Amino acid sequence: MNSLNFSDNKDLKQEDLLKLYKDAKWLAYTNNPDLLQQAISNSLYVLTAWENGRLVGLIRLVGDGLTIVYIQDILVLKSHKRRKIGTTLLQKALEKYKNIRQKVLLTDDNEETRGFYEALGFTSCDKGQLVAFVKLENKK
Repeated sequence: MNSLNFSDNKDLKQEDLLKLYKDAKWLAYTNNPDLLQQAISNSLYVLTAWENGRLVGLIRLVGDGLTIVYIQDILVLKSHKRRKIGTTLLQKALEKYKNIRQKVLLTDDNEETRGFYEALGFTSCDKGQLVAFVKLENKK
């Protein structure tokens, strides 16, 4: 990895955030840049990965920081995948909250995503003793 460094500073430029979220095609975020910026600012914890001054990855946690944390977003530029950036972001975030019993995330179901999280010790609710529910509101 070239000059890769990490920062937990949540004061991020909207332009940098939009490049990262657009690369992931997360349109629910990019359609409202001000809301995205506010969501980042209001998050419990944000850790970013930078390469030569360019934002290449981000993990965002929400929750109370005492009993539960939700991994809300984890993104890595497509051009930087398979370089352990996502793994490092997740491991650093989990280490920060290692004493928290419940670490939860909700994500798309595909082979690559399952493989990533299972390799890092997560269990899908469809394979464990838990059930997961979600109610998504479609706002246009």
